[in-house]
Amino acid sequence: MREQRDDSPALLDRREAIAELGDALRDLVEQAVTTEIPADQLRQVTADLRRAARPLATREREVTRIPSADDLLGGVRMYNPVTGVGSALAPPLRIDLVDGVAVGACTLGPAFEGPPRYAHGGVSAQLLDQLLGYVASATGNAGMTVRLDTRYRAPIPLRTPLHLTARVTAVNGRKTTAHGGISTAAHPDDLLVEATGVFVAPRPEQSWQLFGAAPYWEAGNPSVEHD
Repeated sequence: MREQRDDSPALLDRREAIAELGDALRDLVEQAVTTEIPADQLRQVTADLRRAARPLATREREVTRIPSADDLLGGVRMYNPVTGVGSALAPPLRIDLVDGVAVGACTLGPAFEGPPRYAHGGVSAQLLDQLLGYVASATGNAGMTVRLDTRYRAPIPLRTPLHLTARVTAVNGRKTTAHGGISTAAHPDDLLVEATGVFVAPRPEQSWQLFGAAPYWEAGNPSVEHD
């Protein structure tokens, strides 16, 4: 693993280009899961996309290397599948810390559908895992998820602005417990899904074994301490 700490114009331009590609890919995914065009047109689009994607494969990083556009110490993770603006998989979730509470916002499109018109339950758990880990890190108690207990009160509607909150409820040595929930932005007090997460900070030797490096969350940046 390596760290990229550089704010050069070239790097900033690359990050902007990655975000633009990520936005286009998210549009593509949403259109792909909602289209009803005939089979022959689908195959033509598929062929066009394969041709368009070829240049991307000419320079690929190894999975053991950090993306050149990322900055672990600076809190930049372009391809995080929950918050990364460069990821076609991310909503993306935006997070702010307000008076010790992590506050998130996102909108889930048809690509995240489980039951008709509603988000897949696993997506709710993924969002809350990220948010709970973020608030644990932001309060100086970074760790990896060891348990996530999720309670589903009502389904999450698609194409509806969502409001997420999370706060730390207990700290015991290397173990931190946090609780949070998801509601709609229009009705923030009506919880649809809630979860309690337990996070444990690995010992240095565990971090070397898992990641081949010292714990990067020692930098104290909650944007990268929990992914």
